[in-house]
Amino acid sequence: MANAGLGSSTAPLAVRMRPRSLDEVVGQRHLLRDGSPLRRLATPGARSGQSVILWGPPGTGKTTIAQAIAASSDRRFVELSAVTAGVKDVRQVMEEALSTRDLYDSQTVLFLDEIHRFTKAQQDALLPGVENGWVTLIAATTENPSFSVISPLLSRSLLLTLEQLPDDELGGLLDRAVADPRGFGGRVVLDDAARASIVRLASGDARRALTILEASGSHVLAVPATAPEESEDDEDGDESEVDADLDVDVLPVVTDAIVAESVDAALLRYDRQGDEHYDVISAFIKSVRGSDPDGALHWLARMIEAGEDARFIGRRLIILASEDVGMADPQGLVIATAAAQAVQLIGMPEGRIPLAEATVYLATAPKSNRSYKGVDAAIADVRRGAFGRVPTHLRDAHYPGAKRLGHGKGYRYAHDAPHGVATQQYLPDELVGTVYYDPGAHGYEREVAARLERIRAILRGD
Repeated sequence: MANAGLGSSTAPLAVRMRPRSLDEVVGQRHLLRDGSPLRRLATPGARSGQSVILWGPPGTGKTTIAQAIAASSDRRFVELSAVTAGVKDVRQVMEEALSTRDLYDSQTVLFLDEIHRFTKAQQDALLPGVENGWVTLIAATTENPSFSVISPLLSRSLLLTLEQLPDDELGGLLDRAVADPRGFGGRVVLDDAARASIVRLASGDARRALTILEASGSHVLAVPATAPEESEDDEDGDESEVDADLDVDVLPVVTDAIVAESVDAALLRYDRQGDEHYDVISAFIKSVRGSDPDGALHWLARMIEAGEDARFIGRRLIILASEDVGMADPQGLVIATAAAQAVQLIGMPEGRIPLAEATVYLATAPKSNRSYKGVDAAIADVRRGAFGRVPTHLRDAHYPGAKRLGHGKGYRYAHDAPHGVATQQYLPDELVGTVYYDPGAHGYEREVAARLERIRAILRGD
């Protein structure tokens, strides 16, 4: 009963509902306008086409577009997955494509899914066929091609970026799946609240939307529908009217509660090896730096739910504490380090608690990058050769013969001086007067600034 109304196919709903032509594709209007490269590829009788790389998040239609082109075009269509294919498979496709072109004057379209999983050597095997026009390549990737596709192949292909599907397009897709014979064929009703929930949970992913709908629709179909209860007023009523009521089919309704029961959680789109990994951690860092604990906690939750390595998050918090909070609140580094150590001790999911505490502490702490900028300025000087020898009075005088060389002569022991600060030169002669650390006016650093002004005056002998 669970699959009633879903047709005889055992394929997932997302597979059965795949468009049969580009006109049925949901979203991506910017790529499917008349005369676009994808439209030309799908035109029967076209002699050749520009190789393309389709880049976008999961569920935005990369495979769907490729298969729709195959169904619309009279070209020979070959599909490979980078997960299972190797150089041998690629070379075989190229050889067959060349033979088919020469013998039968037939063009070949090669669809390569997840091209980012191919090594450089495997991608190199594609070059002869693409460069010489033996095949028209349609490659799909969820990762930034600038990092995952070799330059020679990228320069010979047209990069097309797919976007997350808008809510109205997802809603229309759900309506179609409910009514279409390939889907539920009108055997269930999707109420407005449930429809909105699925759209929200899908986050622009058509495949996820259909998967949630399939789980929810199958759930209600598994429960036998019941006819309306007979009221007391009907006891003496016309028997034929009662029988007529019982003959009416009662369509099961997919409600918001059914969706919640069928789906444990909204699995967030996140590839820990892809560019979105860097986008999310970037948003997290910038939210903490920008003193927004709400934004920071959102991105923290995104990383946690996506299964990000909690130790990686802990390391980023330590860096944040030093780079962006710094001397404005030195306690931030202590909190961040403690959180990172706590995660290693207790693991997840409990580790989310100290991570959240450290995130909120750093986000709400006063900010200063002056220490970070100071050391970078000093490193820049060293790298460009702006340094001199260690002043004689600062050199080590403990080894035999050091005093004879004058090492340590004139050094003043700071603890013996008033206020614990002695008038003394600590920079090389070439850098006297250089200032690397310029404290800010926020938090604890405001106190440091006032104290450091007095210290520098004593050091100079003012």
